[in-house]
Amino acid sequence: MTPRQARIVAEARGWIGTPYVHQASCKGAGTDCLGLLRGVWRAVLGNEPEVVPAYTADWSEPGRDEVLLAAALRWLRPVAKGDEAAGDILLFRMRAGSVAKHLGIAGDIAPRASFIHAYTGHGVIESPLSEPWARRVVARFELP
Repeated sequence: MTPRQARIVAEARGWIGTPYVHQASCKGAGTDCLGLLRGVWRAVLGNEPEVVPAYTADWSEPGRDEVLLAAALRWLRPVAKGDEAAGDILLFRMRAGSVAKHLGIAGDIAPRASFIHAYTGHGVIESPLSEPWARRVVARFELP
């Protein structure tokens, strides 16, 4: 793991225990999955690249717009399959055929792959990147 990757993972792990709060991004007080990424971005890179508009829990689903994927493609660098690394940003589709709307940050890679994410009802946790989660990964990115 490079020093930069270690810094990203350490910052994400520093958010563990932060309660889940929709649209929030405040370490220790509340965050959602996007807020976690925003907080790590601020700690590692500085100012966020764009203002995040208000969004509902079912955002993008009614119109089937890939809003989160489009933003990731604007501001993050895609990671090729086989080049996975700790600190990568994981983008998930929670159901087949749905829009991508969950994010996590890779904590460890194989053989004990894990990711840090803010999850409804759990807050920020580190979860194993088990097969049920891994099959939902639609894209992998790195911070610029």
